[in-house]
Amino acid sequence: MKKVKNDPDMLEEYDFSGGVRGKYSKRYEEGTNVVVIDLDVAEYFPDHDSVNEALRGLAAIIKRQRKAEQGHGEGRS
Repeated sequence: MKKVKNDPDMLEEYDFSGGVRGKYSKRYEEGTNVVVIDLDVAEYFPDHDSVNEALRGLAAIIKRQRKAEQGHGEGRS
């Protein structure tokens, strides 16, 4: 691999000799969805699975609430 010169973030001890160019490019092209959460929230969610589980639960509550609100509006003039 080429050595990147004059890049302050690249230290001499970095070794990319075993690197594979473009290894994750296809996945990146398909889209990424990175969300950074605050540290006080992160302490309750040790990994991405726990975050997704919590958000799915919240989404189900929102869906039920919207459905209930739509049901109350029917039949009124």
